[in-house]
Order: sequence, then structure tokens, then C-alpha cells
Amino acid sequence: MQLNTIKPAAGSKTARRRVGRGIGSGFGKTAGRGHKGQKSRAGGFHKVGFEGGQMPLQRRLPKRGFKSQNLKFNGEINLNDLQMLGQDEVDLVMLKAAHLVGQLVKHVKVINTGELTIKVMLKGIAATAGAKVAIEAAGGALA
Repeated sequence: MQLNTIKPAAGSKTARRRVGRGIGSGFGKTAGRGHKGQKSRAGGFHKVGFEGGQMPLQRRLPKRGFKSQNLKFNGEINLNDLQMLGQDEVDLVMLKAAHLVGQLVKHVKVINTGELTIKVMLKGIAATAGAKVAIEAAGGALA
């Protein structure tokens, strides 16, 4: 390959459509804009969601629900994740390094899903009641 032989893939580039250039082009007269109206005029357009002055759909529907901005700081792992990690002491930094939780996470909770057979010491990590029982049954503890 040489710089003077590089071409785009066949069919990837198409010629710009020249509208309003006579009847033979197929896009003469109204240039594909239809007849009259705001959308046929130069500079005549409107914002997204505008419905000609009618109350737009997004304003007709009621506001509902709420999503906490703090959710991005909470993470959860299950007992299978702890088993797979295979460490005797687990903390937040270790979970981030293993990509089990996101980098923004500040609070982690262990949930009772899967099985744990190894002894694990959790430092600065919370657990549900069922997960706590499973961890202590395997010989581990929460600090």
C-alpha cells in the first residue's frame, strides 16, 4: 500500500444530492420539501419535540419517579465472587483491582448468592444477614 493509492471502500462515499436544479434531476421545483408550510421554508424549523404549538407529549405526561445520584457509589458482590477471589482478607481496594466493583464505588455489600467454602476476613465491607451467616459458617468474619 502506498499513500497515493489509498481509496475509501467502494460504496462508502456517495455524491452530495444537488436539489433544486431542474426537472430532469428528479429534485427540481420544491427540492423534495413538499408544498408550503414551515418545513419548506429556508431557516424554518423548530426544536425537537415541537408539535406546532400543541402541548408536546413530554409535557402532557406526568412526572414520575426518582433515581438517587448516590446509587453510583454503592456496589454489591456475591459469595461466588469472594470464592473466586480466593483471598483470606478482602477490602474495597482489592475488589476494585479485581474489577468486581466500579472505580466510583465507596460502599460494598456482600449478598447471599452462591456458596462460600473458604475462610474470608472482610474489612470495611458490609454483608446481608444471610451472607454474614454463610461467611461465619465458613470460618470467616466481618471487621
